[in-house]
Amino acid sequence: MCPSSLYTGWDADGGYAEYATVPAAYAYALPQGCAEEDLAPLLCAGIIGYRALRRADLPPGGHLGIYGYGASAHLTAQIALAQGASVHVFTRSPAARGLAVRLGAASAADPSAPPPRPLDAAILFAPAGELVPLALRALGSGGTLSIAGIHLSAIPPLDYRRDLFRERTVRSVTANTRADGRALFALAAERPLRVMVTPYAFDRADRALDDLAAGRVSGVAVLRVRPAGS
Repeated sequence: MCPSSLYTGWDADGGYAEYATVPAAYAYALPQGCAEEDLAPLLCAGIIGYRALRRADLPPGGHLGIYGYGASAHLTAQIALAQGASVHVFTRSPAARGLAVRLGAASAADPSAPPPRPLDAAILFAPAGELVPLALRALGSGGTLSIAGIHLSAIPPLDYRRDLFRERTVRSVTANTRADGRALFALAAERPLRVMVTPYAFDRADRALDDLAAGRVSGVAVLRVRPAGS
């Protein structure tokens, strides 16, 4: 939450180094016996999704709505399911809706569709501000909408009675903490997550970025520093 924080790959060039040195306090002990390709997504998509789930204040056994179903969302949905929640996914992609159901979602529909029942909490992963009013209207009394992205397009004007009344709450998600990361890896060790990965050779990073921008990646794009099997 530091107002002057700087980030490699955003504020400074870099981010694709094969090796890097970091302060030990900011490094995580990774679970043994897991494929690197399955662990890598947890270090970003997984942690921010876990943080968004915490910020959503989902009650035990509650109904969670997830808007957008990509890298973070498909991991967060599994965490919520493992904690006893019912998950309802809203995404424009028919393929993503199919994946959501295969991974245990109670329902999957277009974002314009109303949920099968009022939601106790919702997380917006899609960077689409026009979905904020839709997600708020899907919440029941006292529900919370957690906005997980660092970028969001303009939010349309909200109608107080229709979109916010009955003590509905909107929360942003700016960053994650080291405690979030440790808690996520403890959960993953207890109940391994199914990580949907699209791998790329390290020298195809440009292709990976192009595919991400064009929506051609299923699950999480992962760069292999070493050849598979080495």
